[in-house]
Amino acid sequence: MMNIRSRTTLAALTLMGVTAGAVFYYPSLQSAEPTPPPVVVDPAQLPQIGQHPVIEAVFVLDTTGSMGGLIQAAKDKIWSIASTMAMAQPAPEIRMGLVAYRDRGDDYVTRVVDLSKDLDGVHSELMQFQAQGGGDGPESVNQALHDALYRIGWSQDPSVYRVIFLVGDAPAHMDYQDDVPYPQTLAAAKQRGIRVNAIQCGTLGQTATEWQRIAQLGFGSYFQVEQGGSAVAMTTPYDAKLAALSAELDETRIYYGKTEERAKRRAKLDSEKAAKAAASPAALASRAGFVTSESGKASLLGERELVDEVASGRVDVADLPAEELPSSLADMDVGAQRAVIAEKAETRNALREEIQVLSKQRSEYLNAQVEAKGGAKDSLDHKIFSAVREQAADKGLSYDKAAPVY
Repeated sequence: MMNIRSRTTLAALTLMGVTAGAVFYYPSLQSAEPTPPPVVVDPAQLPQIGQHPVIEAVFVLDTTGSMGGLIQAAKDKIWSIASTMAMAQPAPEIRMGLVAYRDRGDDYVTRVVDLSKDLDGVHSELMQFQAQGGGDGPESVNQALHDALYRIGWSQDPSVYRVIFLVGDAPAHMDYQDDVPYPQTLAAAKQRGIRVNAIQCGTLGQTATEWQRIAQLGFGSYFQVEQGGSAVAMTTPYDAKLAALSAELDETRIYYGKTEERAKRRAKLDSEKAAKAAASPAALASRAGFVTSESGKASLLGERELVDEVASGRVDVADLPAEELPSSLADMDVGAQRAVIAEKAETRNALREEIQVLSKQRSEYLNAQVEAKGGAKDSLDHKIFSAVREQAADKGLSYDKAAPVY
């Protein structure tokens, strides 16, 4: 017969075996479970050392003929919207994307611009959108929302504030048999932690009912604005100067890399320069303020920008082969190269400081003008700000001391 000590020892060994087995099998059991829903992140955990919190925002825009005023407002306001989002504490990295939509039978059903922190590139794409087509009432809203969810490279990090703004004036075509109905898409978006806000342009009753349902299913907000967008549109005495300084700031950039990489970069910069030439001075003034902010630095510089990388110590120009340098530097000795880069860095810092001073004065001027006109709570600017302020709080972003940037 087993004595008490033997039974105790056997029980202990059995418990150890069960515990070890549980630990051994836990990873496989865990991976077999369905993915849990997105969780709210403790603000104390944001941001991690060396990282910024992130905002990913995709604007789903009706680009049919009745939307000309709103599309123009989007072109004018993209930089101020980005600047408003950047007002959070801690300062976030801003990534934007676009989905333009019309309807079957038009030139296109959707056009997708993926999320990017390069807002110059996003702006360049946006400037190509024109209001055309439509005219038969409902539009391809189902396809637009589906593409916004599945053709956009959303991050998987649950700490990121991910949001869609649907902007349009007509309800969805619900009679296309091969469409994915928007309630199904919105259920998937909610599961992935992507909020969907619905902004109605105009006063069509059927659109109001549907947009309110979309916002409810998308765990977002519903707003109604005038057909043209109700965006704050004002010029200031600072616009022309800031637009000029913005162009000067661009000239401080030097890119390096393989020949084909630099050729691709030049083509991209040329496209962006053409888009800026078509933009208003007010939009370019807003752009100057954004790209000199902590959040906008990535948009200004992009990848492989030599001045910043040398100044930060990440790259030594002496280590780069001549064929990876632009022709303006390739034939110089290292000392001359360093002198040119240092001069560009000094010029950039001076321009940044001047832009930040003027941008603050411009913001104060605009806020005073808006206040004198009775405020702008019904504007597109303020309604987007209100949604972002409320929703981004769940991700540790605070806008308590911020206001919309007009």
